[in-house]
Amino acid sequence: MSEVIKLRKGLNIKLKGSANKELETLPVPSTVALKPTDFPGLTPKLLVKADAVVKAGDAMFYDKYHPEVLFTAPYGGKVVSVNRGERRKVLEIVIETDENAGSVEFTKADPTSLSGDEIKEQLLKSGLWTFIKRRPYGVIASPNEKPGSIYISTFDTAPLAPDYSFVIEGEMDTFQTGINALAKLTDGKVNLGVNESSAFSSLKNVEVNSFAGPHPAGNVGIQIHHTAPLNKGDIVWTINAQDVLFIGRLFETGKVDFAKIFALTGSEVEKPKYYKTVLGAPVETIIAGKLILADYKQRIISGNVLTGTKVKSQCYLGYYDSQVSVIPEGDDYEFMGWATPGIDKFSASKTFFSSLFPKKEYTLTANLHGGDRAFVVSGQYEKLVPMDILPVHLLKAILVNDIDKMEQLGIYEIIEEDLALCEFACTSKIKVQDILRTGINTMIKELG
Repeated sequence: MSEVIKLRKGLNIKLKGSANKELETLPVPSTVALKPTDFPGLTPKLLVKADAVVKAGDAMFYDKYHPEVLFTAPYGGKVVSVNRGERRKVLEIVIETDENAGSVEFTKADPTSLSGDEIKEQLLKSGLWTFIKRRPYGVIASPNEKPGSIYISTFDTAPLAPDYSFVIEGEMDTFQTGINALAKLTDGKVNLGVNESSAFSSLKNVEVNSFAGPHPAGNVGIQIHHTAPLNKGDIVWTINAQDVLFIGRLFETGKVDFAKIFALTGSEVEKPKYYKTVLGAPVETIIAGKLILADYKQRIISGNVLTGTKVKSQCYLGYYDSQVSVIPEGDDYEFMGWATPGIDKFSASKTFFSSLFPKKEYTLTANLHGGDRAFVVSGQYEKLVPMDILPVHLLKAILVNDIDKMEQLGIYEIIEEDLALCEFACTSKIKVQDILRTGINTMIKELG
């Protein structure tokens, strides 16, 4: 293993409710859904209508600007509804599951015996291409591009994040198959980011890079920055560790298998642990009967508390999420607010007495503790981002739509998750992630 890259900037938010290493397999949900809204910048073109009968792996819609990129059914059954929003925007395609519906047959083969083009064709037809993202911008990779390398982070340092060593335990051979397939898609290396206690260090056909430090050390963007920083014109691809299993299963069985493990976490969960279900399952199937106070005001989040999406129990799990977090909403009145000693309050700036207890875990709410203020240059952002960029200057360049400055200040290297801590700690309550995505969308529109 290479020398450990130690990161000092960042912040670990110690929340109550981490998942115990216990796994429960849930029954197949009655419905699953595929949501075009999970894919930034996507303009979907439907291939199915209500009442259509589909198999797992059948194409549901495609990308208008990349027709070869298909989005396929996570489970077989009957399409019961195509839900739309304003201006007939497609919000979700709901499938009533049928265990007898079967799966589309794809090629079963050892990836090492196939060419890169054959692997690419298999991934496109099966819908698994949609799990590969590109940097810059953090959008689905274009099949017409060739990346300089591929990056996978095998650990997550976000609050209450799942332990991928536990999630992938017992499927390491399948993970290796997925790695072998991905290696055929680049002339460079497949880079594996690991931490010091990783179970992934013995994998073959990879370049292992070891990292240590607080969040966001587990973010793939941070790992790219410290091993091969992106310049204008550079392209690398990334994929989540658990999604590599989907690719491995495809080549080992010739079928898509979207079984996925989610960590149910948070202070409002009675017994936080791991649950195995199907991609696109209803949130209700994960949380039903598992919260401490079911009628209490709670914030249910598909994903982690920094970058996840607020959902209701009748919503469906996010396409790229591996976690469900439940915390108090925090919309009740707090007597004296910030003026209290703060023994049970977490502070990124060590304002409260709680900073004297570094190992203490907290029950944090979704309360913002204030409203929008002037964008103060305080230097706090720079302490949270272990990259050679100036976050405040970049965000201000985005606000004034200065494309040249955005390029110079590092917009090619980051996506929302890399600056999520800045939004959490921001004195001015700036919506950092929304601003950054606006800038990224501008760059895509202007430069592609």
